[in-house]
Amino acid sequence: MIHYAIETVSPDDYAAITDVWEASVRATHHFLTEAHIQFFRPLVQHSYLQDVNLRCIRDAAGTILGFAGVAGTRLEMLFIHPDARGRGTGRQLLRYAIETLGIYEVDVNEQNEQAVGFYEHMGFRTFHRAPVDSLGNPFPVLTMRLLRKTS
Repeated sequence: MIHYAIETVSPDDYAAITDVWEASVRATHHFLTEAHIQFFRPLVQHSYLQDVNLRCIRDAAGTILGFAGVAGTRLEMLFIHPDARGRGTGRQLLRYAIETLGIYEVDVNEQNEQAVGFYEHMGFRTFHRAPVDSLGNPFPVLTMRLLRKTS
């Protein structure tokens, strides 16, 4: 596992962050259609990113590999570029969000089984299931809480 510095994100990074979001969603959110992705992309870039405390990890060339967005004690976003998956980037960002930003709760699409497994491995457990997402789409959402410190 490579250990990267975690940096604060500025609005100048929003376009690159949105590109990471899209690449990650295409690799993991197989239940979304192209229309869903195109619907959410401008919302992510021009609205959702402004509503969270953002941190990112960059490679040596300055390319953003992954990012986390936090609001209060909730992890609202954690997306890793597919090329950076499996290198500890997500684990490092999640640990930072827990230990430095104080999060202990996250919502996860139930159909994103890789993410559900990741959060379970990191000590989160489901305590609520909603049959639809916040927009009423038929994408069940699991609210997970941290039950133990991450390893």
